[in-house]
Amino acid sequence: MHFAKLASGVIVGTALIVGAGMAEAQAPPPPAYGTPISFEQAKKVLAGAEAEAKKNNWPVVIAILDTGGNTVLIARLDNAQFGSLEVARQKAWTAAAFRRPSKVFEDIVAGGGAGLRILKLEGVAPLEGGIPIVVDGKLIGAVGVSGVTSQQDAQIARAGIDALSK
Repeated sequence: MHFAKLASGVIVGTALIVGAGMAEAQAPPPPAYGTPISFEQAKKVLAGAEAEAKKNNWPVVIAILDTGGNTVLIARLDNAQFGSLEVARQKAWTAAAFRRPSKVFEDIVAGGGAGLRILKLEGVAPLEGGIPIVVDGKLIGAVGVSGVTSQQDAQIARAGIDALSK
């Protein structure tokens, strides 16, 4: 029952995103799924994100998920609120499941009207800070960060992804 409910929510969410995407004709199609992120790759993403958070003295949770939405690594930095554990995971899940940054959902909800239907989708975090990890044009996972402002969370997530290519 739960899977059917989630699947119907994913279909509605996808339809909303596609509809929103039609309004923005320049938006590129989402990347195809690739081989799931390895543990070694996830450690590099975590190290880069952690370095950015520590440089700014931001107490956050960093979650790295594979292409199936499974947690590969999660870290709660000192003084990060424990509520951010689930928020970071949900941001990463959103980015992996829908193959786009979670900020897309934030923007749709901010537009109001029909976009508010996004709030009914289980597990979707309409908050900036979840970013797909794309390597060679393929989505291999996602990183989600929670604990500071959404923009700062996204900054940390991007730093983690940037560290993967170094």
